[in-house]
Amino acid sequence: MSQIKVTQIKSIIGRRSDHRRTVRALGLKRINHSVIHDDSPQIRGMIHQVRYMVEVEEVKGSKK
Repeated sequence: MSQIKVTQIKSIIGRRSDHRRTVRALGLKRINHSVIHDDSPQIRGMIHQVRYMVEVEEVKGSKK
């Protein structure tokens, strides 16, 4: 399964509470913090909801 790297690029201060919870559920803790997730429809949906606060890139050569 392919993997994606999600990086928080904007602050969650002053954002809607459901968007703040989504960013935290993705595992992001602060600006410029990155996490790697398996590429799934659930993760893509979470990213789509907060797309203005995160940056996404594919991880090359990821093996599990």
